[in-house]
Amino acid sequence: MWVRACCELELHLDVATPLILMLRPQSGASQWISSDEYTFSHTVPVVEYADIFGNLCQRLVAPAVEFRISTSAVVETADVIDREPGAPFTNVQNLPADVLTYLVPTRYCESDRLGDAARSLVADCRPGYDQVVAITDWIRETIPYQPGTSDVPLSAIEVQKQKHGVCRDLAHLGIAYCRSISIPARMVVGYLHGLEPMDLHAWFEAFVGDRWYTFDSSQPVLKGGRVAIAYGRDAADVSIFHQFGPLPTYSAMNVSVELLSD
Repeated sequence: MWVRACCELELHLDVATPLILMLRPQSGASQWISSDEYTFSHTVPVVEYADIFGNLCQRLVAPAVEFRISTSAVVETADVIDREPGAPFTNVQNLPADVLTYLVPTRYCESDRLGDAARSLVADCRPGYDQVVAITDWIRETIPYQPGTSDVPLSAIEVQKQKHGVCRDLAHLGIAYCRSISIPARMVVGYLHGLEPMDLHAWFEAFVGDRWYTFDSSQPVLKGGRVAIAYGRDAADVSIFHQFGPLPTYSAMNVSVELLSD
C-alpha cells in the first residue's frame, strides 16, 4: 500500500533554542520512501547525522519566533505484517553483535526486575515467537490502551502498577518482558494508517527466528500500514524532538496518514 505520512510541529519560542529532531523515515526491509519533503517556517542552517541506532537526526537552532516544522513522505509499506508462529528462540551466543544492545535493562524497560513474572506467563509456550505473542496478548487483555492519559513516558514497572497506558507505555512493558527471558526487543516510533485518534505511534519489535518481527499490544489486531521513523532501546532513544533551554510558551503537533492506493 502507498501512504502519505505528514507531521507538523509548531513551537513558540522566547529565545533561540537548540533542537535535535528525528522526523525523517528511511527505506528499509518493510518500507520504501518514494519521496519526502522537510521544510521550516524560517530559514535556518541544519546538519543531519545518523545516531548510534542509524536513525536520521536533524540538528539546528530555532529562532525566537513562532517556528513551524513540516514533514511529508510518500511511502510504500506493507499492508500485512509478517507473522511466523513457531519461529525459534535464538540463543544469546548466536545473536548478531548489533542486536545484543536490545537485551539489557534500560531506563524505561527494567527487564532485570521482571524475569519471574515473564517466565510464569510464557511457561507453556514454545521458546521464541510464541512467547512474544503470549506477552503481547497478555498486555492487551490486562493493561488497557488509553490514548492521551500520559504526558511523560512510564517505565514498564510503572505502567504495570498503573494498569493502563499510552502506546509507548505498553511497548515498554512488552520490551521489558521479552528482554527478561533473553529475547531482544526494541522500540519503534512512526506512523500507523487508521490509528484512532491519529498521532505518532509506538510499538515494538522482537528478534526471533534470526530476524525482527512486529508486535503491538495497543491495537486489537496486528495490522500493516506502518511507517517507521526511528528505532531504539526505549522512549529515550526515539523522541521525535529534543529541545534544550526554556520550554516553548506554546507547542502543537498535527499528524496525518493518507492512503494513496492499495
